[in-house]
Amino acid sequence: MNVAVVLLTIALVLVIALLAAAGAGKLARLDGATYPAALTRAAVTFAAVLTLTAAVTGALAALRT
Repeated sequence: MNVAVVLLTIALVLVIALLAAAGAGKLARLDGATYPAALTRAAVTFAAVLTLTAAVTGALAALRT
């Protein structure tokens, strides 16, 4: 696979994870959560997106072989 495609895909996943985390943090803050609680929810969302991406990538790689 082309290195440029891999790097662009990684960048896209990181941007999506950051946007999801920012949205979760903002929604938590609008719900009345404190700043530390909202930051924790944002961090959990960021980690969840990256974990889901790794799981899907692993499943697709297993199907390819």
